[in-house]
Amino acid sequence: MIWLIVVAALAVMAAAAIVWSKGRPFTTGNVFIASRLSRGNRLFPTQVAITPTTVVQYTPRWIGQQEESIHVAHIASVKIDTGVLLSDVLIETSGGASPIRCHGHSKQDAIRMKALIEEHQSAYYRTERPPRNASVGSEPLGR
Repeated sequence: MIWLIVVAALAVMAAAAIVWSKGRPFTTGNVFIASRLSRGNRLFPTQVAITPTTVVQYTPRWIGQQEESIHVAHIASVKIDTGVLLSDVLIETSGGASPIRCHGHSKQDAIRMKALIEEHQSAYYRTERPPRNASVGSEPLGR
């Protein structure tokens, strides 16, 4: 009987460790973790990482995870839907593909997410890039 209690306690501790570890940020940098109080985020809260080039939505699972990313050049709009306690963020793409929906972030996190995306988009479009067909009409190299 005592072995059964020990095994059950170990199983509960292992499950709690898995839930805890999957709730930690999946990468460094600007990672926003949804509240466990929101729908769909009770065990494994969805995380959103915002880098200078991409926005990644990371959803952990018991086994594995699901990731969806959008390059900042393909983000058409960022919409914040604020409730009483938590906010939802909708990141729409310019290609018409399904948007990234992030439920259960604090209002401050939602505002910061939108500001970071807009900041990275501005920086992306401000940088000077060579023309796509730079070699057309120019002399071949080596002559």
